[in-house]
Amino acid sequence: MSHTLFIADIHLCTEEPAITAGFLHFLRREAQHADALYILGDLFEAWIGDDDPNPLHAEVARALRQLTIPCYFIHGNRDFLLGKRFAAASGMRLLPEEQVLELYGKRVLIMHGDTLCTDDEGYQRFRRKVHNPWVQRLFLALPLFVRQRIARKMRAGSKAANSGKDIAIMDVNPQAVAEAMHRRNVPYLIHGHTHRPAVHQLEIDGHPAERLVLGAWHEQGSMIKVSADDIALIAFPF
Repeated sequence: MSHTLFIADIHLCTEEPAITAGFLHFLRREAQHADALYILGDLFEAWIGDDDPNPLHAEVARALRQLTIPCYFIHGNRDFLLGKRFAAASGMRLLPEEQVLELYGKRVLIMHGDTLCTDDEGYQRFRRKVHNPWVQRLFLALPLFVRQRIARKMRAGSKAANSGKDIAIMDVNPQAVAEAMHRRNVPYLIHGHTHRPAVHQLEIDGHPAERLVLGAWHEQGSMIKVSADDIALIAFPF
């Protein structure tokens, strides 16, 4: 049956070879049979520029390039600097931070999901800064070893900051969800970021709606399969 797949929050890094192996297996065994694959951000744990010679990046680019189906990518909060050079090497098409799809008679809004976490005001301020094109150009102009050092400090700082936050603050804001779905006139929203896989039943403009949240690939894989008959959130072993 025709279907389209969505994944997010794989967080690939050299320190987690089992996740890399599981992702490569998913591409060969599962994704290849879909009509298309959408990666909704945080494919990598960190991204400091397309010029990073990390062998993992080349390995992943080759595997994505071998797909015989279209592959699309929305930036996450970890890999928002992933650029046209890597996209070309991997055969992925870069999408804006929000995209509406018409799939098998269903109108679906897709995004990474961090823009919905409006209660986390500190993160939203940080996000606005690092998404400034001038800030990004300045960062990418730095020597690679300097960018690596900055990225390590930022990851450590983020981990420390998040450990002291109320879990509810780091989840999506219901009003932000309703506003996004109303603005885009969609009954379905698919996103990642929060690492809280679930299917939430909603009501938008007096009509039933669903928000589907992808899980992170820490101990198992997570995907959403959209077909003419159904939209399903599926967990699977690596």
